Amino acid sequence: MIKVYKQSLLLFFSFLIGITALAQENAKPVFKDGEAQIVGAFSNPDKWIRHDLWVETEFNTDGDDKPDRMHVSVTRPAQTDSEGLKLPIIYVTSPYFAGVAGDVDGLFWDVKHELGEASKTERMHPEVTRRGQRPIISNSHIGKWVPRGYIVVHSSSPGTGLSQGAPTVGGDNESLAPKAVVDWLCGRANGYTSPDGNEKVEAFWSTGKVGMTGTSYNGTLPLAAATTGVKGLEAIIPIAPNTSYYHYYRSNGLVRSPGGYLGEDIDVLYDFINSGGEELIPNKEYIKDSKSSKKFIRKRDYANKTVRDTEMANGMDRASGDYNEFWASRDYLNDMKPMKAALLMSHGFNDWNVMPEHSYRIYKKAKEMGLPTQIYYHQFGHGGPPPITMMNRWFTRYLHGVENGVEQDARAWIVREFDDMAKPTAYKDYPNPDAKDVTLQLGAGGNTKGTLSSKKTNGKETLVDDYSFSGKDLATAETSKNRLLYTTPILTEDLHISGVPKVSITLSSSKPAANLSVWLVSLPWNAGNTKKTRITENIITRGWADPQNYKSLTESEPLEPGKFYTVTFDLQPDDQIIKKGQQIGLMIFSSDSNFTLLPEAGTELTIKLEDTSLTLPILGGKASYSKATNN
Repeated sequence: MIKVYKQSLLLFFSFLIGITALAQENAKPVFKDGEAQIVGAFSNPDKWIRHDLWVETEFNTDGDDKPDRMHVSVTRPAQTDSEGLKLPIIYVTSPYFAGVAGDVDGLFWDVKHELGEASKTERMHPEVTRRGQRPIISNSHIGKWVPRGYIVVHSSSPGTGLSQGAPTVGGDNESLAPKAVVDWLCGRANGYTSPDGNEKVEAFWSTGKVGMTGTSYNGTLPLAAATTGVKGLEAIIPIAPNTSYYHYYRSNGLVRSPGGYLGEDIDVLYDFINSGGEELIPNKEYIKDSKSSKKFIRKRDYANKTVRDTEMANGMDRASGDYNEFWASRDYLNDMKPMKAALLMSHGFNDWNVMPEHSYRIYKKAKEMGLPTQIYYHQFGHGGPPPITMMNRWFTRYLHGVENGVEQDARAWIVREFDDMAKPTAYKDYPNPDAKDVTLQLGAGGNTKGTLSSKKTNGKETLVDDYSFSGKDLATAETSKNRLLYTTPILTEDLHISGVPKVSITLSSSKPAANLSVWLVSLPWNAGNTKKTRITENIITRGWADPQNYKSLTESEPLEPGKFYTVTFDLQPDDQIIKKGQQIGLMIFSSDSNFTLLPEAGTELTIKLEDTSLTLPILGGKASYSKATNN
């Protein structure tokens, strides 16, 4: 009897083991309400398979006369080995994964000098020490996507970490490197177990459907890859991406730093990310003329000479700030024609590092091209991904092929001023189709507080440049000779701005060169004395321009002191509801202490009131504005 009982138990446990094994065999992605769900069989990190490899590219940028190879790491569920399961890929690439330069005095350009002149202080060029250990490049996004039935792949950008090549900060190799990885994932490129060996690695577990995402520089690179038109890259979700290095380091002809990094420029970013290239190569200068004492140099030294000290030094032009071929080659808007990937953009309206125009300009073009597009904007600063539901639906539709109707979802999703970032409001599009331009004129009194209205007023008003006063100082001053401030009447109703405000300013300068800065502010300024100040409560949007570029971005000329010029330019895109009881203020000043070069104080700018205007995109247009201002 006992023997029979033991046999029954053995049969029962064998049955359970068989059921478990069958469940493991049948582990596959699960979908509900159009979203990939977390699957228990994919969720144990201890069972994930992790390995790395090098993918060969079609370029050579590090001086060794061989195609550069990119360092790649893979994290995938065990079932991709044990059960032959094929899954789509979430791919993230970055120049930051292997470490960056520390906080080094002298890394940034000295900005305290006259406009058009070179800095009198040489920059420092710190050496970056690679960090990290194989086979893990990064753990980002793994916990989010592997349990939902994806494989997560990471790679280091050219010239960073264990990837070969030179960092170029927007050069063609930064587009072709992720293209090569996508090609490998789709069986069209070679992967190897080592940077120099011949033992191949195949992505046998890939469905050939790839999506990319990332934030900031890591959000730029999905767009860079998509502009190659590479087959298999089905969808991208760039978050706060830099889509043009000119728009990042310049503004309408003006040398302008990204917010929080005064004195940064493209060569600074090069030094900041340059973590690779420690291998030695023959020194071609030694071979040519034997004048060099070094028979071998590091790949990093070769890159420094060819990229930073030649291409960048000759092309970046900190003197004029003009748009040229160097900058055009690093503007992804110019490269979008081959792009096929579905695009979900994400950005903050108060991102003063990577300005919100970066996403808007690409979103607008993608719509014109007929690509599947959505845009998510929030009211905060740099970074901030869309809610997981939005990302999940996007990748589920385009990588797993589940018909979840995402194409019929609202095109624009905007987080309202005091709402949770996970609860955006849906709109037909961005800008809001109900927004109409309203043009406002300036009325006298800008050194104290002039007016903004539909009435044109003749006259001239002058401000004196002095960077020692911050923008906040100038906006909150009751009176100041260092800025001109013009305000609407106090709003009696909320006013919704959606789109790209524009200014047209007719001015003269007392010197051949001057900075021009514009803030659109909400007054009275909330100093946060009684409650936590929201980022949206003071600055609505901003803009900067070089009056020397009044003709075009590609052509600047010295200003004739006393002569009037008209400068017309866009402010940064916005979507904001200005509450009743506030006033909208246009503040015009010269040097912006957190963004521009900082010349000696004293330059005078004189504004012609009758030929200067502000255009606001307002929901309901003139009727809404008149009702809210009784004007």
